[in-house]
Amino acid sequence: MLKSILQYLLKYFSQKIIAKYSPDIVGITGSIGKTSTKEATAAVLATKFSIRKSVKNYNNEIGLPLTIIGIEETPGRSILGWLKVFNKIRKLIFFRSKNYPEILVLEMGADRPGDIKYLTSLAPCKVGVLTYISHAHTEYFKTLKKIAQEKRQIITHLNKDGFAILNYDNALVMENAHLTKAEVITFGFNEGADLRASDINIIYNEIDWPAGLNFKLNYKGNIVPAFLPDAVAEHLIPSALAGLAIGLVFGINLVEGIEAIKKTTPVAGHMRLIPGIKGTMLIDDTYNSSPEPTKSALRTLQKIGTKPNARRFAVLGDMLELGSETENAHREIGFMTAETGVEFLITVGTASKYTAQAAREAGLSDDQIASFDDSFAAGKFLQQKIAQNDIALIKGSQGVRMEKIVKELMAEPLQSRELLVRQDHNWLQN
Repeated sequence: MLKSILQYLLKYFSQKIIAKYSPDIVGITGSIGKTSTKEATAAVLATKFSIRKSVKNYNNEIGLPLTIIGIEETPGRSILGWLKVFNKIRKLIFFRSKNYPEILVLEMGADRPGDIKYLTSLAPCKVGVLTYISHAHTEYFKTLKKIAQEKRQIITHLNKDGFAILNYDNALVMENAHLTKAEVITFGFNEGADLRASDINIIYNEIDWPAGLNFKLNYKGNIVPAFLPDAVAEHLIPSALAGLAIGLVFGINLVEGIEAIKKTTPVAGHMRLIPGIKGTMLIDDTYNSSPEPTKSALRTLQKIGTKPNARRFAVLGDMLELGSETENAHREIGFMTAETGVEFLITVGTASKYTAQAAREAGLSDDQIASFDDSFAAGKFLQQKIAQNDIALIKGSQGVRMEKIVKELMAEPLQSRELLVRQDHNWLQN
């Protein structure tokens, strides 16, 4: 009851604040890529506008209003904290803030049917971004069709003077393109996308570790070189393209946008390169996990050039909230892991035992596979197993806490609060 009342009040006052200050709203949703797209968009728009972006995972019915209000830390169960929130609301409504942002860049998550419709009713968008539609939260949506029906709300609610920014490479996204009244701008790798990336290469530094990705950006017959520092995963490029497309909507040219993108780094837990112990390299992809991002991460691991006698480790935790798809999805990852030629597979959690089983069936030997119930035990094992020049991809859903493995193996653990996900007090208590 109290949560329902709080949720109603937050929605009511958020709508009042938006009506008063009239910021342009960029709403971003999708099964994957939301956070990286939000960061790229914010970096581009900040070159010319005052902006505010969603912080942390503030993408739901409580977090989104807090971003609109300008609260960076959720009060949780603190009565005093909520009193401060409502005091700030009072000031915003009854007085005029000179510093309220011109643009809100809002990540909009959907765990259950109706979430996107609710969030867009709270914060109607000028720009709606649909990054990708795939299996995620299948436990609650049951089918991919229902996921698509939910996600497309981000573009179907747009007015004629709005803009729909769509991933041209994802068929499920493009199937919904005709349902919006807004102007459509597409991005992707495939021929036909309005903003298209091509000629992608991993750039290596002086000690032969990956240093970033460069690519050519094609737009209306013009080709512009672009670079993503500290990135190795090609699936981060569409996030940059979406950010650049949104920049065009607001009058920021590609050269300016690309310069802004060059100053960004991958978000914590999103394919971020972190030096490991014993002269190793860690690919930290521990923010969350679902089938498509895991496949992309494995392809990236396969592509990275290694030093002599180096080994590739895939350290994979459970992909949660997949419902009836759980066994098949994990087995598919196991088959792919074996096909990519990794030298060692470590699994964490109950569902990931299906991954290990499938990898055995696909040709990995028992000596190349180890399975653990929790990330602590897996981290200790990997710490003993890994050697100089090895590369380890570490990925899993939030509930498996795979960032604990990265912390165990990173060369500078004192930087964990800066570099890793889930390092605030509430998470560290768990």
